[in-house]
Amino acid sequence: MTDLSSNEIQQQFPLFDTALAEFIHEHGESKVFEPGAVLMKPGQFFKYAMLIVDGRVKLYREGEEGEEYFMYFLEPGSACALSMMCMAKSQSSTVMAIALEETEVIMIPMQYMDSLMRNYSTWYHFVIETYRSRFEELLTVVDQIAFKNMDERLDWYLKRQSETLGRNLMLTHQQIANDINSSREVVSRLLKKMEKTGRITMERNSIRWNG
Repeated sequence: MTDLSSNEIQQQFPLFDTALAEFIHEHGESKVFEPGAVLMKPGQFFKYAMLIVDGRVKLYREGEEGEEYFMYFLEPGSACALSMMCMAKSQSSTVMAIALEETEVIMIPMQYMDSLMRNYSTWYHFVIETYRSRFEELLTVVDQIAFKNMDERLDWYLKRQSETLGRNLMLTHQQIANDINSSREVVSRLLKKMEKTGRITMERNSIRWNG
């Protein structure tokens, strides 16, 4: 049983009706991940669907040679679509998910997935909306990789980070390089160029997004 009441679950997930919220309250399990904790990693098989109650999770796609590329954030009120898809097909994960801050999740055991889809229409609509929104985010990522040059990708990346994390970004040049699959030297050069145009302000331990 999750620590959250059915009312609290409905407040966090407005698409859920009362019956679904009560089911999740009864059968879900609460878990808190500390900052830096790994929620999922490549090769992992899932036994739970994860609903984000509080905190923030960052998803990466890993390449064959260990390179990383930032995909999107998971925030309160959202679910991990990839964990749902991997469970449905009995496939292992191909992404890494790391908690950026203390993160509380509700974990719904795999054995309830068929029942939820069959008996709760609001769960069905929630899953479809989750797939749709994540698919759109991934299309945006693909567009950036396929059609934008590196300075455009960096500008998009910093704007996207600021929309979620705020204007003062506690990011190192190496972290940014990892997220956009570039080198630290290239990122440093492009950041200096962006500072000259006023898009950002370089501070000692952070980057301020000016837009």
